[in-house]
Amino acid sequence: MRLCLFILSAFILSASIKADAQPEFKGGSQALDRFLANNIVYPEYSRQNCIPGTIKVKFRLDSLGKVSEASAIDGLGIDLDDEAVRVIKMTSGKWQLPAHYNINSNIVLPIRFVPDNARCTNATNASINIAIANYQSRQELQNAVTNYYKNKYIGKADTSKETQIIILKKQLGYDDDFIADVLEQASKKLKQGDKDGACEDWDFVHNIGSDRADEFIKRYCSK
Repeated sequence: MRLCLFILSAFILSASIKADAQPEFKGGSQALDRFLANNIVYPEYSRQNCIPGTIKVKFRLDSLGKVSEASAIDGLGIDLDDEAVRVIKMTSGKWQLPAHYNINSNIVLPIRFVPDNARCTNATNASINIAIANYQSRQELQNAVTNYYKNKYIGKADTSKETQIIILKKQLGYDDDFIADVLEQASKKLKQGDKDGACEDWDFVHNIGSDRADEFIKRYCSK
């Protein structure tokens, strides 16, 4: 997979936290930037469509510095949101809290994704906006594909509709190259120690009718 570049912004704390009582990532802000830079995997749809964005993730820290209640705010409603939340969850346990820290305080960390300029020279604001809009409409088509195969695996699918599903897969670009990219994305997450994130990607490959992730699912994701 060709990796895109991204820039990470410094975190912002909610107004309820005083400037001299902020949680600190172990090793400081530069360590935080390195951690995020090493662990963010640019999501496949946004990578392919050269979509940039600054995604703010709101979360809380418990007394041990573990992340909870992480969610995207003012996001784009696309895969960048999910990736920003995923990588924030990976910082769990890597924070140092000041004395008397209020664990009910919210922290907001904005993460700015910047596509690879070398392959995105033809991207325009118009093409990016169209891609963002298409993401939402794609979800219904994607759900039709994944729901079909989920039902097929348990013997409940109407197999007379498989020709239509194959057409949908072609329309969505779910070809061998796409699957290879998703598998590589999953491999990166597994190497980071994010088995849950990798299993989500492998399950997705499985649920669009491919068996190329089945061995990984059996090895890493079976209950």
